Amino acid sequence: MKVLVVYCHPSPTSFTAAARDRALAGLRAGGHEVRLDDLYAEGFVPELSAWERTNHLAPPDTKPYIGPYAANLCWCEVLVLVYPTWWAGQPGMLKGWIDRVWVAGVAYELPDGANRIRPMLPNIRRIVAITSHGSTKLVNALEGEGGKRIVTRSLRVLCNKLTRTTWIALYNIDRSSLAEREAFLAKVERKMRELK
Repeated sequence: MKVLVVYCHPSPTSFTAAARDRALAGLRAGGHEVRLDDLYAEGFVPELSAWERTNHLAPPDTKPYIGPYAANLCWCEVLVLVYPTWWAGQPGMLKGWIDRVWVAGVAYELPDGANRIRPMLPNIRRIVAITSHGSTKLVNALEGEGGKRIVTRSLRVLCNKLTRTTWIALYNIDRSSLAEREAFLAKVERKMRELK
């Protein structure tokens, strides 16, 4: 399958970087065609400008700075997001990628006279989130799991009607042992190798 990995962490030596590496190893071992968007390394600018907000329904060709990211999104069959959960959600850089790339003409359209958007990413049949949380699963549940809802609800509805989501999370990472972290990384690699 065609797999786009969107990686978001500022430190190349982070646990999230290790998760990215294991995900890529698993995907390649599974024979998938893989593209990587490393938002920090590529200097992605996450801020939605005033012009972009005012012209959010303008065609994507008026926004050339998102071109390569939009092309990758329209190319993939599987989207894999690798990031840490900060403040119960995606880091600002990744949220900015969603704000700036999942735009009209790429992820959805709003036809004249319509009051509901129409999805435009039928190519995406699977979304995988690989993340870590400093707090426990219980604390995340009490907080409402906003980051998980963005992936499993908001992004998913702009994709194929049959899109499946997979949530791979290491909770309570701040108190986890080396063995628990290694088990999580092995799980990430295995799940990506077995991806169908």
